[in-house]
Amino acid sequence: EACAAAMWADDSAVQGLEIRRLAIGPGLARLAMTIRPDMANGHGIGHGGFVFALADSAFAYACNSRNQRMVAALADIAFLAPARVGETLTAEAREVHLRGRSGVYDVSVYNEAGERIAEFRGHCRAIAGSVLPA
Repeated sequence: EACAAAMWADDSAVQGLEIRRLAIGPGLARLAMTIRPDMANGHGIGHGGFVFALADSAFAYACNSRNQRMVAALADIAFLAPARVGETLTAEAREVHLRGRSGVYDVSVYNEAGERIAEFRGHCRAIAGSVLPA
């Protein structure tokens, strides 16, 4: 939680998207975001880029939860169902593999009904330094 709080203070992206922290633990993160009208695409549904941003943020908080600075090396997402304007999405990130300087994390994104709407997989790589000041 201390790592998340340290990152959150400077994370303009999550603040601008009004993403909320629900839970953080070693290798885990759960974040939520409500799809606003300005996040809709030309079809009137949540733009996939915003769903990706929520999943990517959960990934970032999960992989940085052990006080080692980590950055994304690769990420992909499968959209399974649309996000609706006005609904709150929850992204749950979990560590799949962590060894040496590399990690793999899976993130499931759910709508308010508990239906999975996206699956994200992120690969991260450690960089110099720690999240918390020495």
